[in-house]
Amino acid sequence: MGVCASSSAPVVLRRSSPHNLSRLRITCIMIRAVIVMNTQGKPRLLKFYDFQPPEKQQELVRSVFSVLSGRAENVSNFVDADAIFGPGTRLVYKHLATLYFIFVFDSSENELAVLDLIQVFVETLDRCFKNVCELDVVFNFNKLHTILDEIILGGQVIETNSEEVLKAVEEISRLEKSSSTISLVPKSVSGRFGR
Repeated sequence: MGVCASSSAPVVLRRSSPHNLSRLRITCIMIRAVIVMNTQGKPRLLKFYDFQPPEKQQELVRSVFSVLSGRAENVSNFVDADAIFGPGTRLVYKHLATLYFIFVFDSSENELAVLDLIQVFVETLDRCFKNVCELDVVFNFNKLHTILDEIILGGQVIETNSEEVLKAVEEISRLEKSSSTISLVPKSVSGRFGR
């Protein structure tokens, strides 16, 4: 259960729906952006939770890459991002294989909690893609966005349990498949006009 930085009371959202979302949790961590990029600086996933025009997004990605590519492997994963994203922002990253997983957030938040959130995101991707790699990220970007949207909504963390995230993603995939097989015109009618 999450606790807001501004108060000591836990914030819990309970929704009743047929999709078993009654245990949905919200914390007050304010995520400003999620970036997944490769070691050459090519963005594989960009999600900004406050509006940034595309030109500004590209500039921010270049700036983040220049900071991360120049860092040694034995230094902290926490970076002050005031110069890149403005005052009061921090950046936490995790470098795995050929990818950087980067979360930008308010500096008042707990860096270790955000690093743990990156771990939840990566573990969920690993479970979904059976050991995720850059090609999985490139060719399954829709599923990647779905997973991220199940974890973070509007910059707020809503779920930290990878099993619950996977259940929701599987349900969404099942619903997408079933809705794509539904035809608006019955085959018996479309067959008459197809000759």
